[in-house]
Amino acid sequence: MDKLAPGLIEVLRPFLGSSWVVYGTNYRKAIFIFISNTGGEQINQVVLEAWRSRRDREEIRLQELEPVISQAVLDNPHHGFWHSGIMEEHLLDTLVPFLPLQRHHVRHCVLNELAQLGLEPRDEVVQAVLDSTTFFPEEEQLFSSNGCKTVASRIAFFL
Repeated sequence: MDKLAPGLIEVLRPFLGSSWVVYGTNYRKAIFIFISNTGGEQINQVVLEAWRSRRDREEIRLQELEPVISQAVLDNPHHGFWHSGIMEEHLLDTLVPFLPLQRHHVRHCVLNELAQLGLEPRDEVVQAVLDSTTFFPEEEQLFSSNGCKTVASRIAFFL
């Protein structure tokens, strides 16, 4: 959604609104999934503040994240939902925020990738992949910059 030109998403508005039948087709059971990176920095900030308050990430509630994500979307004039009737009419049912992955999550990704390759997990390989992964913020080194996206390509370097 953050790459979509503002206003273009309005073509879907009839399919999301109160009228379930559009051009003779019933869209009541249709599921539309909109993906966006907007709000990522705000999500990271909420998770970091929770960590600093000694709260587990599992304790973070959607109600804490929805307002900051919505505000990030509404404040961005380049976002596909900018001044969108879909947002103004509250036609989105649910936001599913993806929290940043921590070191132990990335460790699980490495172990899973090794298992998929049919290899026994070796501590030195797992540690080498973790050490080659970029974590932020600078001081705490808590969250993976790329999640687990680069794990598969990094494993080959350390086998």
